[in-house]
Parts: sequence; structure tokens; C-alpha cells
Amino acid sequence: MVKPKKATAGTAVTDLILDLFQVNNRMLTAGDRLVAELRLTSARWQVLGAIVAAERPQPVAWLARDMGANRQNVQRIVNDLEQEGLVAFQPNPHHRRAQLVDLSERGRTVYDRALKLQGPWAESVADGLTLKDIETARNVLKVLRSNLEAQAEGE
Repeated sequence: MVKPKKATAGTAVTDLILDLFQVNNRMLTAGDRLVAELRLTSARWQVLGAIVAAERPQPVAWLARDMGANRQNVQRIVNDLEQEGLVAFQPNPHHRRAQLVDLSERGRTVYDRALKLQGPWAESVADGLTLKDIETARNVLKVLRSNLEAQAEGE
């Protein structure tokens, strides 16, 4: 008879990571459906959110860093958003080639409409969870992110 392995933090976090992959895939699909009528995707919406969160125009590289994303992927999305009239490039006084990215008026309108759709949707996704559950999950994710960032810095 094979004895079951004793659970460790490593095996538990592996299971959590696998769950996170599944949730992430479903979250992206749900986000795509939610904002499709606005001609957005989850990725475009996420970049718009990063621009809003930055509070002032930033270069693509900084947006990508803040998102924990690949600069080239963010650049491609920003270029698409610029073609759609949702963002505008501004000169960067500190770097000639790294233009600053800012939300256009149209981009602000589309982003605000997406947030209005997101509110009721988020309430339905939170069904069955307490605020304490959500805060605990966020704390766990913050520690995981911090540990991953520390590992990346050590490479």
C-alpha cells in the first residue's frame, strides 16, 4: 500500500498555481465577452486600466513593468489602441524614442463604459465569498507576487 505524501507548502502552492491558471483563462474569456460590445478584449482593457492607474502619461516600458507584462506585447496592444483612437502618444522630454502613452477622450469614455459593465459582473462573481475571504486571497497573491519578483531579481 502506497502512503499518501504529506502535504507541504510547496505541493499546496503548486495546486493553487494550477487553479490560478484555470481561473485566469476563464477570467480572460469572461472579460472578452463582457467588453466585446465596446470593441475591447481583456488585454486591451487591462492596458487601458494600466494607463489610468499610472495617473500621468508613461512610456510603454513602464506600463509593461507595472503590469508585469512583456514590453513587446504591451507595445503591440498600445499601437492597436492608438489606431482605434483610444490612446494618443505624446513626446517624452526625457527620452526621444520612448513616447508617453495617454488616454484619449474616446479612450476615457470606452474605459468608463467598461467599468460600468464590470461592476455588476464583479458582484455576481463574488457570490458566496465574504470580504474576509477576498482579503485573504489578495494577501496570499501579494506574497506570491513578491516572492516571484524577488526570485526574478536574483537571477
